[in-house]
Amino acid sequence: MTQTDAISQDTKGSPIARITAFLYGLVAYLVFFGTFLYAIGFVSGLVVPKTIDTGTVVPMTQALIVNILLMSLFAVQHSVMARRQFKEWWTQYVPKSVERSTYVLLASLALILLVWQWRAMPTVLWQIADPQIAMAVTVVAFIGWLIVLTSTFLINHFELFGLHQIANNLVGRPMPAPRFRTPLYYKFVRHPIYLGFIIAFWAAPTMTVGHLLFAAVTTAYIVVGALLEERDLVDLFGDDYRRYKDRVSMLVPWRKSA
Repeated sequence: MTQTDAISQDTKGSPIARITAFLYGLVAYLVFFGTFLYAIGFVSGLVVPKTIDTGTVVPMTQALIVNILLMSLFAVQHSVMARRQFKEWWTQYVPKSVERSTYVLLASLALILLVWQWRAMPTVLWQIADPQIAMAVTVVAFIGWLIVLTSTFLINHFELFGLHQIANNLVGRPMPAPRFRTPLYYKFVRHPIYLGFIIAFWAAPTMTVGHLLFAAVTTAYIVVGALLEERDLVDLFGDDYRRYKDRVSMLVPWRKSA
């Protein structure tokens, strides 16, 4: 979910079609928001009925295969559908006004499938025994989630999740052209959303085999996804983004970009 997701919008169609698109986008957003909240509990092991370390326990090899397939499905959907070439192809069939909402909905469904079918691998690799230190690590994890959420608002949360598009379509107004901006966190790291996820996934007072697998695979996907995304950003913003890459690190704050 990136700065590149502004897309031109079809402002033609009947009022019923526009209202339908608006309601569809709202449903997609609500599904996303509920899934996002559940994902926080799932990874953190708090509140929700099924967490990353609970649920079905199967032999290690089977759990490894199932979990990697689930994460791979999410990664492929999330990356392929975000690429400019794919958008240009499938907006021949999907109205541009709901392209982003559809992407968000399908990403949410892929995450729901992952949570539902995740196989627990509860063997503990390390655990922080001191309750105060454990609490501090949990707080760090929630800071990571907070960075994720606040970063989306810095670059336009409502456009990122399709609400801006469906609202403009409803009133017959085109989407504005994308602008290159680097507010707050973006002055220190090019991908604060991804950095927030990495912090949230790795800051765990109890690290199980399953949690380690999840954190390692998702971190690898984040790095690959960021590299793919930056190709689109260079195509979109040209020299502005090249200069930005030269002065700001991709994922490690304050480290000079390579």
